[in-house]
Amino acid sequence: MQTAKDGAAPIPLIAIIRGVTPDTCLPVASELIAAGFTMIEVPLNSPDALVSIKMLVEHYGTDDFYIGAGTVTTLELAEQVIATGANLVVTPNCDPLVIARCVSAGCATYPGIVTPTEAFTAIHAGATGLKIFPVSMVGVDGLKAMKSVVPADTEFYPVGGIDATNESMAPYLNAGAKGFGLGSSLYKPTMSLQEVRVNADNFVQQYQAISA
Repeated sequence: MQTAKDGAAPIPLIAIIRGVTPDTCLPVASELIAAGFTMIEVPLNSPDALVSIKMLVEHYGTDDFYIGAGTVTTLELAEQVIATGANLVVTPNCDPLVIARCVSAGCATYPGIVTPTEAFTAIHAGATGLKIFPVSMVGVDGLKAMKSVVPADTEFYPVGGIDATNESMAPYLNAGAKGFGLGSSLYKPTMSLQEVRVNADNFVQQYQAISA
């Protein structure tokens, strides 16, 4: 993964900005990036998601950031995302065809998995990392079990219900998670930009404190 613009190591936190619109995507992304985020996902069930993704790609580029889509469940949707110039694809499911296509297009690709079978299917299809979703179905013990059998360099990103506290983040990081996908505890459309920035700062600070 590329380094952030200030040369620091990138923080493996994926900002899931579900519900963002073309009118709000740039201001929201600005707050996230200022806090240290380098990975931004616009779920395709957001209003005019492809428009927002294209705007973010054009504004920030893909040399220093991973910008793209979540909820990419079919090849047709994958092609639409690739056409925006995105370099990040996140899915809630494990479809080898979608994974392989997105990887071949140069996108960092994080499919959703909850079982070892899905984990190995995604790895064999070329996935960049694995999104454990919903993480409540796997838990810390489930993550440890999967880590014990997959290739050692496999990156896991728990998603679902993670908040910016040591109690929420530390058990997964200590069990071997690389980072997290962060949704409503980071961003909701009803939040002010100040609230988004405070949330983003809190997540970055917690991650850095635990990883130190």
